[in-house]
Amino acid sequence: MQTFLFILIILAAIGAVVSIIRGVIVMLRANRDEVDGTGVSTSGLQQNRMMWRRVQFQAAAVILAVLFLLLARGHAG
Repeated sequence: MQTFLFILIILAAIGAVVSIIRGVIVMLRANRDEVDGTGVSTSGLQQNRMMWRRVQFQAAAVILAVLFLLLARGHAG
C-alpha cells in the first residue's frame, strides 16, 4: 500500500510540473495583440486552466503525502 501511495505522489508531482511547463509555454506563445488588447484572450484562458491544474495536482500530492506518512507512522509504532 505504501508503494502504491508513493507512486501516486510521484505521478501527482509530475502532473504539477507538466502543468507548470505547459502554462509557461502558453504564456510564451501569447502574441503582442493578445497582451495589449482588452477583454479575455484565448491564451489567457489557457494559462488560467493550466495554473488551476497545477493547483489541483499539488493538492493531490499533498493529500497523498499525508496519507503516506500516516500509514508509515502506523507501521513504525
